[in-house]
Amino acid sequence: MNVFNNKPDFSNLLSALEAKILLQRLTTLTNNVNTSSTDSWSFKKDQDLEDVKSEWQRLSAIKGLDDTQSLVNKYEQAATAWLIQLFNTLFAHQNVILVRGQGDPEYFPAQNNEPAKIEFAHGFFASALHELSHWCVAGEARRRLPDFGYWYAPDGRTAAQQQAFERVEIKPQALECLFTLACERSFEVSQDNLFADFDTSDSTFANDVYRQAQQYIAEPNILPRDAKTLLHALLSISTADPE
Repeated sequence: MNVFNNKPDFSNLLSALEAKILLQRLTTLTNNVNTSSTDSWSFKKDQDLEDVKSEWQRLSAIKGLDDTQSLVNKYEQAATAWLIQLFNTLFAHQNVILVRGQGDPEYFPAQNNEPAKIEFAHGFFASALHELSHWCVAGEARRRLPDFGYWYAPDGRTAAQQQAFERVEIKPQALECLFTLACERSFEVSQDNLFADFDTSDSTFANDVYRQAQQYIAEPNILPRDAKTLLHALLSISTADPE
C-alpha cells in the first residue's frame, strides 16, 4: 500500500493489467451463475448496451481535449447521462432506476406501481457511484425501506457518531472506489464530517476502505451480486479496444 501523509494511494489499486485480470475473473463468475441472462450479459446480445459502449468510447475520445470549465461541465453532464443509461439498462429487470436529484441523495423503495428510485445529489457523477454502491450493499429487505433503513446524522457528528458512520461506510466506499477506478477516475474517501469538533487524525477509515477494496479485487466472489454485474459492465466497457 503506497501511503502519503498516512493516507493510502487509491490510484495504484487497479492497473490496466489488473483491471483486465479482474474482468476475466468476473466474467467467469457471472458465466457460472445459473440464472437469467441479465447476470451474464453480453454487448453483442443487447443493442442498448452496445450503444452505451460506443458512447463511452466517444466520451473517452473527447475527454481532456479542452479543459475549459464550460466544456468540463458538459462532459460531466454527458458522463452522468451515460451512467444513468447503463445502470437503468442493466437493472431494468429489478424495477429500479437511477435518477438525478436536485438536493441531497435519497433512496425511495418501489411503491404504487412505480419503480424504486436511487436519487443522487445535484447530478454529480461521483454521487451517483456512491449511491449505487449503497444500493449494491443493501439486501432485498433494506431495499424495501426508505434510504435502505440507514441511520444518518448530518455533518458535525460526535466522535461516537463518526465511528458508527465510518463502520457502515467501509464496504460501500470500497465498492465506490472500484466503480470509480473502472470508470478511469480518481477516488478519495468521504468522511463527511467537515465541522467535527474532535481530532480526526487517528481515523483508520481511508486505510480500512483501501484494504476492503483490495480484498474485493483479490476475492471478487465475495462482491455483492449486483456489484459484480455493475463492475463487470464498467470494466468490459473501459478495457475494450476502441472500434
